[in-house]
Amino acid sequence: MRVEIVAADSMGVRSLATFVEACGYSIGVDLGASIAPRRFSLPPHPRELRRLEQALDMARRRLEESSIAIITHYHYDHYLRDEPELYAGRLLLAKDINRSINRSQRIRGYRFIVKSGLLERGRVEYADSRVLTFEGGLTIEFSKPVWHGEEGTKLGKVLMARIICEGLSVVFASDVQGPGSREALEELLKWSRPRPLVLIISGPPLYLGGYRVGRSSVELGIRNLEVIVEKLRPKNLVVDHHLVRDPGFREVLQSLRGKAAGTGVEVLTAAEYMGLPLEPLETMRRELWKGEEG
Repeated sequence: MRVEIVAADSMGVRSLATFVEACGYSIGVDLGASIAPRRFSLPPHPRELRRLEQALDMARRRLEESSIAIITHYHYDHYLRDEPELYAGRLLLAKDINRSINRSQRIRGYRFIVKSGLLERGRVEYADSRVLTFEGGLTIEFSKPVWHGEEGTKLGKVLMARIICEGLSVVFASDVQGPGSREALEELLKWSRPRPLVLIISGPPLYLGGYRVGRSSVELGIRNLEVIVEKLRPKNLVVDHHLVRDPGFREVLQSLRGKAAGTGVEVLTAAEYMGLPLEPLETMRRELWKGEEG
């Protein structure tokens, strides 16, 4: 089983795009990317714009190589919203646009899957709470819809996914933000066997704490990451996405690594997992523009 993180916040764009090769299948998960239109009252730096184009090009390439594509929800950094035709040549397992979904995601999903004609000319299956088995021993399991962070958030719900092949598993838990809800944590803990080779998860949004997200929710997300280390014990715990948008992410990860010491869990950002330098460009935006002034 091979796991490649195609793009992520620690690699310079808003994304958690992942590509998995398992049991003879190529699986593209949330292959998309975006950047913040404004951050620190500043527009994207040219370096961010270049990185976005690179990330989108790689996402397209990996999608074209995929026999199976997964979309866990309809936020624009998680799918190629303007290119539904790229999904037509493969099985698409997607969040149901009719159930357990907020208005914004329902509209986006309808435009992408139905209005585009993808539902008619492609192979689309809604994946909520499903377990799918394939020839060659591949299993893909989906959680029930769980909150995009704290319980009751206006951002709606997302799916988590587990890929199993030959006794190995990879768990993808994008945008659960820690998780920021007990329900999402309980769903994850059901996937302790087989022990995950990799768990890829969005950490809590430190940059929104006390502003758009309650501080208690951010603190819960941090505590739940510690529970994941203690009880789920993935070999590699990749914590990225929302967490990395705040300079304080390093302290959170350092503390989590302390909790993981002696457990056999390695705590990493996506960039570190891929052997790349940390480049959280959104977090660095003020410094990037200051460099331009110099």
